[in-house]
Amino acid sequence: MIPLRSTERIYAPAAVTTGLIALNTVVFLYQATMSPYALNQFVEQWGIVPDQLRMVSLLTSMFLHGGWMHLIGNMLFLWVFGRNVEDLIGGPRFTVFYLVCGLVSAVVQVIASPYSRVPTIGASGAIAGVMGAYLIKFPRARIITLVPIFVFITTMEIPAAWLLLYWFGIQFLSGVGSLAMTDYSGGGVAWFAHVGGFLGGMLLIRLFPARRRWRNWYADE
Repeated sequence: MIPLRSTERIYAPAAVTTGLIALNTVVFLYQATMSPYALNQFVEQWGIVPDQLRMVSLLTSMFLHGGWMHLIGNMLFLWVFGRNVEDLIGGPRFTVFYLVCGLVSAVVQVIASPYSRVPTIGASGAIAGVMGAYLIKFPRARIITLVPIFVFITTMEIPAAWLLLYWFGIQFLSGVGSLAMTDYSGGGVAWFAHVGGFLGGMLLIRLFPARRRWRNWYADE
């Protein structure tokens, strides 16, 4: 299932969300100009390698991506869920919230795989935090979602709470399943970064109050 847009209204331009998408895209285009060897060195330097952890990589890793599909998928989820959360708490607070969720997700992934020698990159942990916040703040929203039904593809309005909890369940079960793996040199998905980011977002959003004008909009209805 691929989310396309939220039915919740947006009352102000999503400048930070748009800026994050632009920044991630620019960084990826820069990666695309590198030779395979230079790219590997770049990712090892700025991605998270738990076995040789550099603290700065906890921040820089969330702006790197491993391919076009990785980038497009992450940016789509950020666009669908990020705009409403930014609209709710305001751009400056959303920036802080996004970065903190990314840091939390990175720390959880390092704790889950402390001896991994594989670089962890991507914005999905921070975006998972945004999704967790969306679940808390917009549980009754509906998400226009692209859904495959047998050999057909259609769009459906799916309750945000159902969609997000379904997504989280997949991440959690996949993460638990990955604990049985003993090969720390193989690649894969950073499941626990998703889990940590999502739970972190659910908790941290309570520290970021809604903007006053948000309350005024609803008071007038």
